[in-house]
Amino acid sequence: MTASTWTRRGAVACCGAALTVLAMAPIASAQTTTPAPVAPITLSPEESQQVCNEWVPKLTKRTANLAERINGGAHVAGSVANLKAKAADQRAKGHTEIADRLQKRADKRASRIGDLNSAKQRLDTFTAAHCKPAGPTK
Repeated sequence: MTASTWTRRGAVACCGAALTVLAMAPIASAQTTTPAPVAPITLSPEESQQVCNEWVPKLTKRTANLAERINGGAHVAGSVANLKAKAADQRAKGHTEIADRLQKRADKRASRIGDLNSAKQRLDTFTAAHCKPAGPTK
């Protein structure tokens, strides 16, 4: 079965168009535009109080619990000391790969304390700026 001249010309034209599109794609993707600035989120006083009454206490408790767990002793599951003790135990048994993995996990978990402190500071800043202290009840 032979292709006619027009079929071959059509195939060549399509391949040429496809190659042109593929050649121009990196050039087009290199032209980036700056993203539109994100507007700050504004809350009504009622929404702000709802955040203060519901979310801030939950998030504060969660950050405190995580910090307590990370800083806990060797008997606290998931603490840095617990992971280091497990790593030392595995290293003593000759399981160096497992010990290295546990040590990396402990190091990463220890580095999360800074993130937790930053989150707590942001919560405290929000509380000071937007949450009304509970006044005396009559």
